[in-house]
Amino acid sequence: MNTKTFTNELNTSIKFGNSPIDYFILMKPRVMSLVVFTAFVGYFVGLSDNIAGLNPILATIGIFAIAIGAGASGVLNQWYERDIDSIMERTKNRPIPSKKIDPSEAFTFGIILSFISIIILGLAVNWFSSLLLAFTIIFYAVIYTVLLKRSTIQNIVIGGASGAFPPVIGYSLIDGNISLEALLLFGIIFLWTPPHFWALALLRQNEYRSANIPMLPVVHGEKITRKYILYYVLSLVPFSMLPFAFGYSSLIYLSTSVILGLELLRRTYALIKVKTNSENKLFLFSITYLFLLFLSICLDKFYQNF
Repeated sequence: MNTKTFTNELNTSIKFGNSPIDYFILMKPRVMSLVVFTAFVGYFVGLSDNIAGLNPILATIGIFAIAIGAGASGVLNQWYERDIDSIMERTKNRPIPSKKIDPSEAFTFGIILSFISIIILGLAVNWFSSLLLAFTIIFYAVIYTVLLKRSTIQNIVIGGASGAFPPVIGYSLIDGNISLEALLLFGIIFLWTPPHFWALALLRQNEYRSANIPMLPVVHGEKITRKYILYYVLSLVPFSMLPFAFGYSSLIYLSTSVILGLELLRRTYALIKVKTNSENKLFLFSITYLFLLFLSICLDKFYQNF
């Protein structure tokens, strides 16, 4: 079989068949990767606070279960929002609106993944972490997706809590407990989420309007949205320095937090001044900001403890 024939057959299977790739895409792999990363950071922070630690195999199983739980949430979210996804340009090629996967199959898949992730985490690691994961899945798939997203401009503010739980769950893998430090990680993601998604909403506001989703720029306009992004960034930057203020981190983390915070403020200022492509630049940098900030937490802990 030549390369061209193989490529054509692969494209055909992805487009028309219920291939494993379709189901993997349904799990929102990019979101899963962020969840895995922040959960691992939470675990690493917990590991540095607990010398006894956790068997590496069990820790790996725990992170895997968290990833599957995140994937389950994504599947159930897309099952419920299939009408919205079919309207929006950004989502119309997802497996359900593109008819690669039947909605009933997606729902069953999401439920099975949810139970598997919760049970594996409980049996292999601890039931407190398992309950936290179950709550996170329910919060995202039901409270955010079903109850909040179509009904209030606070959808991403309240719903953003679901994305802030992974580092807390990761921390709890060690011995089934959480600490103030884990809650600080929660707070950083919680404050980061609204400006990140409001920047996206500014870029996609016509699509949200067509789908009748009450995102902030759709309801109150661009000017108010830009101001609220500024308010949240002004809260996020000093809050991100609290791990140092409480003695959990060293100057390695603090310096990184300050540098990243100043750059985030600079890009937010450009957004307020309505500079060209400022929404997209802020949206993309906010991802880099969170990744480097959490990476610096790991590096700082490694320097202090290992």
